[in-house]
Amino acid sequence: QLQLVESGGGLVQPGGSLRLSCAASGFTLRYYTIGWFRQAPGKEREGVSCISSSGTITNYADSVKGRFTIARDNAKNTVYLQMNNLKPDDTAVYFCAASDTARPYLNTRYQVKEYDYWGQGTQVTVSS
Repeated sequence: QLQLVESGGGLVQPGGSLRLSCAASGFTLRYYTIGWFRQAPGKEREGVSCISSSGTITNYADSVKGRFTIARDNAKNTVYLQMNNLKPDDTAVYFCAASDTARPYLNTRYQVKEYDYWGQGTQVTVSS
């Protein structure tokens, strides 16, 4: 069964850090662009960051640029999202997704329909 599983979410104070992990089972991530998305209550799912299959090309939404870092370890079949200086507006369910058509350098990079496999999400809450 092809599956993505996110982990690492939790409750953190403003200014704190979390590292999310996205692990794959049943398939190899190395051939896919991986995107991180988030969805807050009452809002649409939005793209946060994505990384090319080789890991050499990344993209970040303006709202997280300079605070979040995406990375991948293809040997571990895992992609990470390091989140620093977290803000209350970062509170959301975070999802990872895999795509064999999306590319970080294309303007369709965060189109949900481009992504074939999705995890179940992990909750991130930033609050004092």
